Amino acid sequence: MSHDPSPDPAVPDSAVPDSPETDSALETDSALAGVAPPRRMRLLITVAAAILVSDLVTKILAVAYIQPGSPIWLVGDVVSLRMVRNPGAAFSMATSMTWLLTLVAVGVVIGVVKIGRTLRSPWWALGLGLVLGGALGNLVDRFFRSPGVMRGHVVDFVSIGWWPVFNVADSAIVCGAILLVALTVFGVEPDGRKKGASA
Repeated sequence: MSHDPSPDPAVPDSAVPDSPETDSALETDSALAGVAPPRRMRLLITVAAAILVSDLVTKILAVAYIQPGSPIWLVGDVVSLRMVRNPGAAFSMATSMTWLLTLVAVGVVIGVVKIGRTLRSPWWALGLGLVLGGALGNLVDRFFRSPGVMRGHVVDFVSIGWWPVFNVADSAIVCGAILLVALTVFGVEPDGRKKGASA
């Protein structure tokens, strides 16, 4: 009796188990089809939250233990902790425009959150998370510290040599901005692709 090698038409294709070769082929097809990487909003929020908490805790400790005019020296006469209440931006610029700086920071927060909703690059998520956490940290001071809402002075307490006194939020903003500039220079897009690469 001869054997008919053709498949039984009564058996549906779904009843035939997938082989490892089939699974591998499907994964390859998905990769070639350009399946988008996962969105990175969770990473962005996690980084921002870590920076915000660190900034708030260190400022509370600084206010509690550092007396104005009495710096705490850590490394020779180079690194110290000293209490400075800054009404302006970095490097003590725009000291008479605290309310405007507050509005700018609010705009930065809104912009970062808007971009983060479609973000797919982990490096962009890290950079924007640093900027967001830093902006939120200093915004807390602007809203809740004296002399009043939107005019609050930011607590700075880290002094290194000739560099202006800063805090955790300032450091995060600067590091995040440098990372974002580097990503832009090297052509890394927020969606994770390299500029000029085919979709």
